[in-house]
Amino acid sequence: MRLRIQLTGWDRRTLTLTDTPRPDCPLCDGHGGLAYDYGDHNGEYAGTEWDPCPCWDGTRRWTLLRLPRIPRRRRADRDPWSNEPPF
Repeated sequence: MRLRIQLTGWDRRTLTLTDTPRPDCPLCDGHGGLAYDYGDHNGEYAGTEWDPCPCWDGTRRWTLLRLPRIPRRRRADRDPWSNEPPF
């Protein structure tokens, strides 16, 4: 198992420890899976399938640290076109 630290999440940012593919795997060459294109009944491109390699488990992760939220600075609500100074 090869581990790495990864920053995840947009709403609540978290540092996680995740598994990575084996770089010397003969099946996937270290990419973690095999991607192949497929077509519909007319022979047109319909998408790409991805089969994960057994050398890697993408669901294996552990939460290390939840990062604190930094509050935004509040600005006084004022009219930007007024002649009064912001007190």
